[in-house]
Amino acid sequence: MNTPTAPEAVVATALRSASVTRNTAETQITVTVGLDGSGRARLATGIGFFDHMLDQIARHGLIDLEVDCKGDLHIDGHHTVEDVGITFGQAVARAVGDKKGIRRYGHAYVPLDEALSRVVIDFSGRPGLHMEVPFSSGMIGGFDTQLAFEFFQGFANHALVTLHIDNLKGVNAHHQCETVFKAFARALRAALELDPRSAGVIPSTKGSL
Repeated sequence: MNTPTAPEAVVATALRSASVTRNTAETQITVTVGLDGSGRARLATGIGFFDHMLDQIARHGLIDLEVDCKGDLHIDGHHTVEDVGITFGQAVARAVGDKKGIRRYGHAYVPLDEALSRVVIDFSGRPGLHMEVPFSSGMIGGFDTQLAFEFFQGFANHALVTLHIDNLKGVNAHHQCETVFKAFARALRAALELDPRSAGVIPSTKGSL
């Protein structure tokens, strides 16, 4: 029987990169991100479709992303997906640091055949998720579509971002989910981009985020 352990974050940081390890009785996860990458990904969550969605984040966000997760998949995918979202959010927050020079806001519309999604993100320092995605199916392969919300909730809470996600059109659940993750990647890329006109400046009239 596993003995519950408190989550621990073991963090290594470099310029716009971070690695975070989170260990609980339910999951053991290490996530490494490079915000100024080329979209390389090494993913192992045990859920094939979820790996496919994380690959979209790396590829379209131009983030180098490594995810190594051992979760209690004999129960279901909930803890794995939620905890990857939490750990990914922690890694992004560590990598972005004090947010000096970033554009802060990002938005994107992404289509895939009949599906169209919009994602808007603000590195506000205030976590919040507003998500309207009427999935046409409860499952995509071995992925429970309810878990998309849990992933983004975990990310928003720990990256400290305000995140609005809307699927505007869609019939095929795979297409709906893929447009959401691709739009998220594009919005994330835009928000994290360094603005040469605002180098070294925190993008807030308050002076902190």
